[in-house]
Amino acid sequence: MSDATTHLLLPYILAAQAQKHITHNEALRILDGLVQLSVLDRDLTAPPGSPADGDRYIVASGSTGDWAGWDLNVALWTDGAWLRLPPRNGWRAWVEDEGLLLVYDGSGWVGTTPAALQNLALLGLGTTADASNPFSAKLNAALWTAKTVAEGGTGDLFYTMNKEAAGDDLGLTLQTGFVTKALVGLFGSDRFRLAVSADGSTFFDGLSVDNTTGIVDQPRQPRFKAYTNYDNYVGVGTWTKIGLNNTDTNDQGAFDAANNHFVAPVDGTYLFGATLLYKINASATARMRGRLVLNGTTEIRGSLGEISATHVSLATAIWLQTMVPLTAGDTVELQGYFRVADGYFAADHTSFWGAKMG
Repeated sequence: MSDATTHLLLPYILAAQAQKHITHNEALRILDGLVQLSVLDRDLTAPPGSPADGDRYIVASGSTGDWAGWDLNVALWTDGAWLRLPPRNGWRAWVEDEGLLLVYDGSGWVGTTPAALQNLALLGLGTTADASNPFSAKLNAALWTAKTVAEGGTGDLFYTMNKEAAGDDLGLTLQTGFVTKALVGLFGSDRFRLAVSADGSTFFDGLSVDNTTGIVDQPRQPRFKAYTNYDNYVGVGTWTKIGLNNTDTNDQGAFDAANNHFVAPVDGTYLFGATLLYKINASATARMRGRLVLNGTTEIRGSLGEISATHVSLATAIWLQTMVPLTAGDTVELQGYFRVADGYFAADHTSFWGAKMG
């Protein structure tokens, strides 16, 4: 019969043994040192100075001094001396200075965090995952960084997302208070789209890229081309708004044909241009001018043009072009002017166009 237990090597009280309390107390000391094992450190090779009773350490490789030959053993300071506790396969130890749980695998202490996780059904980081969101994370920052060449990597980093078919959706959903405000990705096709929403239900494409050509479209970009379908008569010496009552294109309805002017839907920088074609009334001595006007009163710098030579009816034209910063709600209109003699701004060929540039 052995005089110690198999796993913890606790000494037995033997028959007819004298001073049985010594054996019993030795067993209690070992139990007290091993049960709920928690060590202060695992990096020391020699005992620390002034240990407190009950202090425990996992001895690092290369042990010296009173710990010489105790590599990877548990050292317990008790009753003024170091007690060696050789680990067995499966022992667990909490390392207090690292906040780390270790397991002894028969040859060394290993961390309990696995090196590989495969085929998990749910994973929640800081929150609870569910069937709709099998991977869920609640955190304030996240980092993806490339594995360097020195570490055996390539130095590159690719994040791959894949969908089954072109008609499926693939992308990022950006939310505020769990209400979707933007979508970025491939939705319903393989075109790249960036769409935004105010309420999470109605979305507007701000950017669309054709995946077969790379051509970029801005479907919500304010842009228009307006024209007059009648001859606009203008007398001598008076700037007059030209009645541009039709549009060839009018994205976002930014041109107000009823009031013959453009209305800026948002703040930004806009590019405008105009063509004014002369049509004679009674005299070819007329001198034709054109300009763009902000909010009905202010001439936009760089938009004024004039032809002072002899006009040829339905052949003489002015082309205007300028760029201007606007605030949402600002209006821009095309005005015409004749000096010396009156005339017309010809139907169909007198036009005004513009688009938001930035």
